[in-house]
Amino acid sequence: MRACALLLVVLLVSSACADDALTVAVASNFSRTADELAVEFTAASGIDVRYSRGSTGKLYAQILQGAPYQVFLAADAERPALLEESGHAVPGSRFTYATGALVLWSPGIADCYDTLVRGSYNHVAIANPDTAPYGRAARQFLAAEGLWETASQRAVYGESVGQALQFVSTGNAQLGLVARAQLVGIARANIGCQWPVSAASHEPIEQQAVVLAGDDQRARRFAEYLRTDKARAIIARHGYELAP
Repeated sequence: MRACALLLVVLLVSSACADDALTVAVASNFSRTADELAVEFTAASGIDVRYSRGSTGKLYAQILQGAPYQVFLAADAERPALLEESGHAVPGSRFTYATGALVLWSPGIADCYDTLVRGSYNHVAIANPDTAPYGRAARQFLAAEGLWETASQRAVYGESVGQALQFVSTGNAQLGLVARAQLVGIARANIGCQWPVSAASHEPIEQQAVVLAGDDQRARRFAEYLRTDKARAIIARHGYELAP
């Protein structure tokens, strides 16, 4: 099954390459921001961008197995560094494009933190801690609060933080630990409770980009674009912190 899934990814990405688009693997939390960045980049450069979206761990595994992406926008610093070390990425091309923040969210509960602490909920949605950096941060926060034992028994795990958000949006979980950026621009009627998780309660969610092996000049141009003031303004507007 995994081999078939990888073959499908390779075929889809190869199709994108065939029409000369730049292929970028992007962590799901950054999806909406990436769409806006692609529009601006294409308008300025004439280079089309095609995204493959998913959890950082899943995209990393696909890159190791040969998926022909040209840029990786991860939700952590660990995997881009590993790709550099293993020769799957261009040395020296890695940089932090954003720092994420975690939010406890419920569209239907007035005080979501109190509900979490009291345990008066059925399910809490988090991304898979083993493959998704936001899921790992969520587990670290819950452990720091002394709530992991209870929460883990009621957790529904998304493959990515995007799926965790979907679980809450559809009512399959009353609470969710999601990316702050995912809630930027959400319909006001669905805002509900947004409780900001202290960054001190988990490892920094340092999101890094890297140009992948092959050293495509279009990939370098895209990476350079992400460092421009215009791109950084878009990233900040979507709820991320910026590296100096």
